[in-house]
Amino acid sequence: MAARKTKRVRYAIVGTGGRSINFIKPLATTYRKQCEIVGFCDTNQGRMDYYNNELVHTYAHPAVPTFAATDFEQMIRQAKPDFVIVTTIDSEHDRYIVRALELGCDAITEKPLTTEVRKCRAIFDAVKRTGRNVRVTFNYRWTPGTTLVKQLLAKNTIGEILQVNMEYLLNTSHGADYFRRWHREKDKSGGLIVHKSTHHFDLINWWLDAVPEQVFGYGRLAYYGRENAEKRGIRVKYDRYTGHNTTGDRFAMKLDGGGDQRVGVDRLRGLYLDAEKYDGYVRDRNVFGDGITSEDTMSVLVRYRTGTVLNYSLNAYLPREGFRVSFNGTKGRLDYEEAHSSHVGTGSAPDKASRGDVTWTSRLIVQPEFAKAYEVEIPKAAGGHGGSDPRLAHQMFHPKPPKEKWGRNAGHEQGAASIMIGIAANKCFVTGKPVNISSIFKEFPKNARLSELV
Repeated sequence: MAARKTKRVRYAIVGTGGRSINFIKPLATTYRKQCEIVGFCDTNQGRMDYYNNELVHTYAHPAVPTFAATDFEQMIRQAKPDFVIVTTIDSEHDRYIVRALELGCDAITEKPLTTEVRKCRAIFDAVKRTGRNVRVTFNYRWTPGTTLVKQLLAKNTIGEILQVNMEYLLNTSHGADYFRRWHREKDKSGGLIVHKSTHHFDLINWWLDAVPEQVFGYGRLAYYGRENAEKRGIRVKYDRYTGHNTTGDRFAMKLDGGGDQRVGVDRLRGLYLDAEKYDGYVRDRNVFGDGITSEDTMSVLVRYRTGTVLNYSLNAYLPREGFRVSFNGTKGRLDYEEAHSSHVGTGSAPDKASRGDVTWTSRLIVQPEFAKAYEVEIPKAAGGHGGSDPRLAHQMFHPKPPKEKWGRNAGHEQGAASIMIGIAANKCFVTGKPVNISSIFKEFPKNARLSELV
């Protein structure tokens, strides 16, 4: 008797920009025997065509059906996915998550879960009505270093955590790149305090196993944008970089080659320059141009329901990238640092010297009370984002993933716990007053511990 063929799990992907490759590649390679990509959905046919070409020619994988964003429901009915993976712009996450759940699918979404309280409320309501599941892909939980911090804190290595300091640095390559694309528009991204900081707030929530309650902060656009540039004597001569003489412009990035290339030239050209004719989206806007509504300089205080206080900052224009976090406890102190890269923009074709010493190194030091400090060795790991991407993919796509004992999987409630800090901070930026999360999102669970949330 012939062996019974195992049914593959079916995935549809909505939003085929740069982030979607983190899901497309593992599905098309490592997990293609267990999983199946059954459809792409996007506002831009060119981007879907680009990934279909990559599937065929890079991964020897069949092309998949493509659907316009207006045909999302048709895709669900025709392709019959088990899961919908949402990698659209942040402000559209709720739309596709909610409809996917209503149509009988589970959802996997890139961080952040969404960008506004009303949209978060809609997701919570849809989960309750449908009984379906939402996973938020916090890949930062899965690096060896961040996991080791979690393990040490969970073992009570420095006692009860009373206060935390976290400083995150974005450099003039990575940080600047947010201000070339849609992330610079707060109505699309929630600002960096939601889009980017959700990673950092989630790490703190997870490390502390605590739920945030009160937020206070200041934020402003202090470096990028026309007004700030002109104050420093910079003449803004063009709205975008491609098609202009950018000699001497250290922030230039051209979609057809040259300048700061965070993504390969071929991919930038294929996903964006060649695809502009479909929807007019411009990927290489001048970081000192008009229309920027996201802050680049942010300082936030967070009080948790456990009593712990976080002091956090994010700056998006620094000469190097990485972060430092310090935990102050009743039995000592723990310091963890990651150095990602430095960057020296040249305005010319990239090479090793112009990109700086791109690295990912980390260090963890424990200082017990009344005892000698010691450094804890951090295991090495291969793969994107410090080794986190393949581990997260394995947990999502393998039919029998290893038992997860450190609580690194996150659902919609834990996803909300991180974005609500940023959403509350955005309110503080305007009013100058502290915000209680439970007062702006009454549906938020009353638990004090993050591990008690989905």
